Order: sequence, then C-alpha cells, then structure tokens
Amino acid sequence: MENKKMINYHYEKDAFSTFQEGIRREWALTNGIGGYAGSSLIGAHNRTHQGYLIASLPPPIERYLVFSKINESLSVFAAENTGSSDEKFHSITDTLKKGSVPAVSAVYNLETSQHKKNGETCYTQGQEYLVSFSYDGSVHYTYQAGDITLKKHICLKHGANVCAIAYEIENNGPDASLTLVPLFNFREHSASSRPEDFHFRTSLIDNSLCLIPESHPDTAILFQTSEGIFSDHTPMFDIDMQLQTEVDLETDGLDCHYCPHEVTVFLPAKSHKQISVLCSVIAADETFTDITADTAFDILKEREKYTKSLYETAGIHDDFADRLVLAADQFLCDRASTGYKTVLAGLPWFTDWGRDTMIAFTGLTLCTGRRKDAEEILLTFSKYIRHGIVPNMFPDDNAAPLYNTADASLWYFYAVWQYLQYYPDTAANAFVQENIYPHLKEIISAYKNGTDFSIYMEEDGLIHAGSGLDQITWMDVRVGDWVATPRHGKPVEINALWYNALKVMEELARRYEGGNDVSFSGNEVTTSHDYAALAELVKASFCRKFWWEEKGCLYDVVDGDEPDDHLRPNQIYAVSLPFTMLSKEQEAKIVAFVKKYLYIGCGLRSLTSDHADYHGIYCGSLPKRDAAYHQGTAWGFLLGGFLSAYAKVHDHSLECTKELLSLLGPVRHHLTDNGCIGSISEIFDGDAPHNPRGCYAQAWSVGETLRAYMQDVLPYM
Repeated sequence: MENKKMINYHYEKDAFSTFQEGIRREWALTNGIGGYAGSSLIGAHNRTHQGYLIASLPPPIERYLVFSKINESLSVFAAENTGSSDEKFHSITDTLKKGSVPAVSAVYNLETSQHKKNGETCYTQGQEYLVSFSYDGSVHYTYQAGDITLKKHICLKHGANVCAIAYEIENNGPDASLTLVPLFNFREHSASSRPEDFHFRTSLIDNSLCLIPESHPDTAILFQTSEGIFSDHTPMFDIDMQLQTEVDLETDGLDCHYCPHEVTVFLPAKSHKQISVLCSVIAADETFTDITADTAFDILKEREKYTKSLYETAGIHDDFADRLVLAADQFLCDRASTGYKTVLAGLPWFTDWGRDTMIAFTGLTLCTGRRKDAEEILLTFSKYIRHGIVPNMFPDDNAAPLYNTADASLWYFYAVWQYLQYYPDTAANAFVQENIYPHLKEIISAYKNGTDFSIYMEEDGLIHAGSGLDQITWMDVRVGDWVATPRHGKPVEINALWYNALKVMEELARRYEGGNDVSFSGNEVTTSHDYAALAELVKASFCRKFWWEEKGCLYDVVDGDEPDDHLRPNQIYAVSLPFTMLSKEQEAKIVAFVKKYLYIGCGLRSLTSDHADYHGIYCGSLPKRDAAYHQGTAWGFLLGGFLSAYAKVHDHSLECTKELLSLLGPVRHHLTDNGCIGSISEIFDGDAPHNPRGCYAQAWSVGETLRAYMQDVLPYM
C-alpha cells in the first residue's frame, strides 16, 4: 500500500485576515544537521529565532542566523514602457542596470513586517496579496497582485546549510518587474543585531553575492540568483524589526538586518518564468558555480522525495500518524562530535538533552521505522556515561557534557527495552548485549552504591536524589540560589523508573547471562534472581510510602516523615511504564485523578490549579516564566504517559479507544491551529484557553504522542 499523497497543511484568506491572525501560526523547516528555518504563516518574523537560514556550524551547535528573509515587490510598467520585442526588453534592462526605474502604473509590495518607528509600531501588510499558504515539509506561498500570480517555495537542502527559494511567476498583464531585497545577518540565533554589529567583506560576481563576516573569516554567506540585475539598496540596513513574541516576553524585541543589494528581474508581458534563489554557508575559500533557473526546483524535488521516504519507511498509512512522522523528522540530526545521530530537544533553541532524547526515542525512531538512527542514538549516549549517569545535555560550546540528571539514566533502560520490543531479533539482542548491556550494569551499580548529585539507594531500596541547589529531575528551574521545584528526596517518577530498570535487568540478565550476571563492580554477583529480589523490595517500599489514600493518588516526593503535598503529574509513570508496582485499583484511581485535575487537552498540568504555588499563565519576563514553568504550566510530553496509562486501566476496550481518540482531539487541532504548523509545542498555559508556549516544536511532545497513538490507539481501532 502506498501513500496517495503527502501530508499538506493548507490555509487560505480566512487564516490571515489580519496581521495579528497571520502571525499566530508559525512554520519551521530543518536540514538534518542542526540548522533550521522559520517564520509566520504570512512571512512576518515574530521572534528572534526566525529566518530563512539559521546555520549550524558545526552540527548541531553554534547556530547562526545568516539569512533572515527576502522582501518582494512587483512593479507593473506604464504603457509607454511595455512591449515584448527584444529591443524593448534591452531598453528596459539597460534602464534597470543604470539604477533607474521605468515609469510604472502599479506597485505591489508583498513584504509583511512589523517595525518600531518613532515610538510607534508600524506594519507592512503584504498579506493583503497572499492567496494561500501550505506546508508539506517545504513551505509554499501564493500571491495574487493584479494580473501577476507569484508562487514562492522555500525549502532547506537536507544535510547542508542551504536555503533554496523557487519562484514561479505568471504574468498575465503588461511588462513588469520583480524586486528582491535579501536581508542578511550573522548573529547567534537567540541574540539581536544593531547596524554597528555588521562587519562583512563583500564581493559581487555576476549573480553571486558573497559576504564574509570579519568575526568568522573562514566562513562565507553566498547568495545567488538564476537571473536578475543587482544594484545598491537604500537604506543598507533594515532597522528596528519588531518581534511580537519577544515583546510579549517583556523585551523591546528589536532586531536589525543587513541589505546592501537588491535584485530586479524583468517579467515580460504574458509570460511564465521560473527563478531560483539560493543562500548557502560555505568555506570562504570554496569555489562556486552559477545556478540555473532549475536549481532551487531540483532541491525542492529532492526534499519532496525525502519527505515521501519518511512515510514509506514508517509504513503506517494513517493520516494522524503520518502527520507526526513528518513532525518527528525535524528533531533527528547529525552530531559532528560523535559521528552519530542525535535528537534536538526542541525548536528553535534546544540542542540534544539526554532525558528528552530517551523519552522521545520510541516515537521518533522506533515508531517511524528508523532502526539505524535508534541504534546510533543509543550508542551516542552510552559512550558518554560517567559515574553511571547518562549526560543531561551536550553544551553548545563543545565543552564537556553536563550530568545533572537523575532520570536520564533510568529512561535509558526504557529506551533500550522499547528497542528490543520493536526489534526482537538476534541482531538487536547482539547489539544490546555487546554495546549497551555493560553500561546498564554500570548504571545499576552506581545507583545502588551512590554517585554524583546525591543519587543513591537507601535501605528500603528506593532511590534518593538531589540536595542543596541540585536540580536533577525534569522539573529543573534554578535561578541563582533560587530553586523553584527542589524535589530533593525520593521523587515518584525516579523510583517508578528505578523499578522498571531493575525488571528490565532481570530479563536481560536471564537472556544474556543465563542468570549468572557478574556486576560491573566485580566484587559482588548479581543474578537475574537478585535483580528480582531487589525489585520486590522496591515494590513493597514504594507502595507503602508513596500511596496517598486520602487523595487516591501518589505523593510526588517522599523524604523522611514529610511527604510533599504538591499534586503533580509525575505519578502517571507509576502506571504507564512497562513494569509497574501498584494494584489495578490504585492505578485506576491515579488515572482518574490525573484526568480530572491535570489533563488540559494537549498535555498535563505540572501542578493542580488549587495549590497556592499554581501559576496558570506562562508569559512575561524570564522570572515570571521561571516561576510558572513547573508550577502549573502544562507539558505536552506528559500526554503520552497519560494516554498509555488510560488505555491500560481500561483494558484497551473499544469504548476506551473511542475516548482516547477524543482525548487526542485537541492535539489534532493544535497541529493546524495555533503554534508551529504540523508540530506540538513544548508547553501550554495551565489556564484556558491553554495557549501554546515555549519551544514551538518539541521532540518529546511529538515523540510521546506518536508512541502512545501507535501503541495504545491505532492497533485497537
């Protein structure tokens, strides 16, 4: 069975009837090496991290905005300048080359932007000419300006820092011209620029403009067109572009771009024309060749072929799943430092995080049929385990990994187990036994005997984690000496994951060692029976200490005699993981509690709304957002565990499946309505209408939704 067509998100006039409505939806593209592109549905940037090419140097770190956008305008020539003869064409061309413009009867400015001028916000509303927008892995704009139809296709070349823009122009009127104004930059992707920041060595040869930033003399930005006349652009700087999302975060949101040249393309009357535009990041000493009218279109076709291959590899053939397959691909990329695949935790600003990777792993790689990528990711993180801890993150500055996490190592067991469920063959078992299993033993030994960040097993078999200023669970906000959600002691999900890890090891020891598994430390013998015995101790202690009979749910953290009274979603993993400890009755009560008090549609609240620490809106300055991040804000990734837990306690009945489809309804709507088109946001306001916030596309939000849908919904429909 083949996919009849690619997933396509299509929007027409009612989706961008006003400027503000048009910037409410965003789009993003990635290139598989950490680079990306993004803007709003109408092409007006509304955040610092948007542009047509944010290049990664090297993958997937050191991301720089190099090419912000192209502003287009169309000029229709007056009657005395029209004609189709070669003589008339050359006359107009000569006029353009001299920097003059023939008399025109109409000008259509297709630019959409928001600028701060004289203290006022001003808008350029090119969306008035926008007829439709669509996204299918590439981006497609269609404009109608008088008798001219202009189609603009944007895509990134996979595996390279190259943005291709393919223009199709149908001129059904008199002679006209298209003017392109490219806006350049060279700044860290979360920064902003002023005119004094631009220091480029510039050269122009025919239709190739080369800009070499003084700060990176070995790197060049190459801008090429298949045709057109280059001339000086005045003014040379696009000043005070105002970015609405940054304004909402209580900053001035002002940015600046460098635009030294414009390009004018002649559009003869009654003609059809294709124009290719490329912006690439290359080595400064690299030679380059001219592009043709087909170049961008060829890259566009390559991208379409690549996108179709994603659906074919996944082999699902379900509309909702295929949408998530397309979304999943955006987060998988190469890491130059390891030579393997890794996972970008979220767009636009996150790189690879251990915890996020292991949680997103099943959905992004196993559900999509990407076995080799799955194996590379497991290998990447295994090579960097230290003191029994999987890295929390790889910094953007190529420094040593950070290890401030108690759960990434335990989620690693979950990822390995899922891999073996999807690929229960001899080769997969050999891969795990040879490459992964020794590291799993190392982790178990470290957690039993104690390791960094006050991670150790107590006499009751439960894992203690954290002290002082440590923030080592996923609720990890810390600002200076302020720890927002300390959760020191025995967090509920850490111990649910610990039990699951022990049961995984019980099975693997039986499978690989015949029950005779010598521990990593070499001074004790740990057989599958020993793992089982320890798991039973953990189970007994967990059930005794975490169950909150009055509330019919679990405490979030226990430490000594004073359990934490914050009612949080972390308890859902005591139900959803492959190996769990509670009675079916207790599991059902937990699911009912979470559904009633924490489920909001696209995720679960991080705290019940009746608690004094609850913050229902994630917006404003950084201190305001930090206070809300894990204190009421809803998280998309938690939905996966909830859906799996719900299916489990309702025995995957037909009625249950119908309810799960209903519970997924808000996510289906979110893919098209508010946020990043075709993806799932990191977080949502705890308060209605639950606006999306944070990263507009998050790996574990997508991965966990896809995993739960594939494992707990689709097989039972």
